[in-house]
Amino acid sequence: MESGDSNIIIHVISVLFNMSWQIFWPLAFGLILSSFIRHLLPVDTVVKHLGKTDAKSLTFTTILGMVSSSCSYAAASLSHTLLAKKATLANAMAFLVSSTNLIVEMFIVLVALMGWTFLWGEVIGGLILIATVGFLFSRFYPKEVEQELRQHIESAEPTKHAHSDCGMDMSNMKHETSDCGMDMSSVKHETSECGMDMSNMKPETSDCGMDMSSMKHESSDCGMDMSSMKHDHMDMPAQEETGLMSKITKSAGFFQMDLAMIGKEILIGVVVSSILIALVPQEGWKALFISNDVGLPTWLHSLLDVIIGIFVAMIAYVCSVGNLILAAALWHGGISFGGVIGFILADVLTIPMMGVYKKYYGKRPTKWMVGLLFLSILFTGLCVDAIFNGFGWVSTDQTVRTLNQSGFGMNMTTVMNLIFIPLSIWYYRLGKKANAGMGMSM
Repeated sequence: MESGDSNIIIHVISVLFNMSWQIFWPLAFGLILSSFIRHLLPVDTVVKHLGKTDAKSLTFTTILGMVSSSCSYAAASLSHTLLAKKATLANAMAFLVSSTNLIVEMFIVLVALMGWTFLWGEVIGGLILIATVGFLFSRFYPKEVEQELRQHIESAEPTKHAHSDCGMDMSNMKHETSDCGMDMSSVKHETSECGMDMSNMKPETSDCGMDMSSMKHESSDCGMDMSSMKHDHMDMPAQEETGLMSKITKSAGFFQMDLAMIGKEILIGVVVSSILIALVPQEGWKALFISNDVGLPTWLHSLLDVIIGIFVAMIAYVCSVGNLILAAALWHGGISFGGVIGFILADVLTIPMMGVYKKYYGKRPTKWMVGLLFLSILFTGLCVDAIFNGFGWVSTDQTVRTLNQSGFGMNMTTVMNLIFIPLSIWYYRLGKKANAGMGMSM
């Protein structure tokens, strides 16, 4: 192998390592947070605050997103959790864009790299995007497609929550039944009989040849104490643990399942982006832009620049810092202000992220989701470009300031990774063991 080829490979590996190092702790933190929310957050609480789309709910999701995560993959997991908890689709999508674009870490890097003008462009653009997403998804996302999306989420859940069956697969039976380990296909489903005449009993009860009046009617225990048995349709492992450790164990199961579902997409995204950033020079990105000398109308030039910015983001993004460094390169390569903002906001439309959406929601719901997100970001980029150019707020003489990309040394990234690398490994193994105990290993 020639030394030139060897140097290229070493450079790609170096970029890959640095990117992985930068995004590991926010990704792990976001997924761990998502697993706890998924297990602990009551459905009625989500429904109360996010069960309808209005200004109040969008404000709540914006604040929740701002304090939650800086990684798009973790944000996708959290928005999926909100949908599983019965939040509206518009609120979940507003959370997705706020948790990836209105965060302190991104603001700091924006000022360091590109100046205060871009910070305010990101803030105003993020707020416009949230309002636009709320409007488009609540008005134009087809109801039948949303129903398909929610059915896909429910089918991916490990269990059915409403009832506990008697040690057998009863998924094909009506939920109101409570059968006791025998074929009861000939018995009326409203009753639950255990091999004896129970015609005189109340149909709501589920008794197995004994007085079970003291038991809860929702339970389905077959004349015996089943508290120590493994329930096939429980959310998570039926362990004897109680208190905090039990909650951690059950939450870890969701963490393990999330990684099993989207881990491949995350890995592909990191590798592809590392290769692009390592091998494509700034001049290569500049070649995509339309020169100002072409003489196009201002609105058309801005429209094309925003579309180009979104397209570049779709194929090149992996993490907030890497995205902003490329945004600075695009700005100095000649793209418009709105094009830069469109590029930054489009971190939710990358190809690996689309793969995550497809896993979470299904093929057709993902197509509609991506289409409406694209229109929302395009509209936002045009609005920001018109506002900032209209008021003369855009400066063209800003310089790219040096930002140390190395994760080595005693900095925040190193400290957080030293915490989250062992923590996430332990948490994953705990969740895998818990799911294996339920026969749900992935």
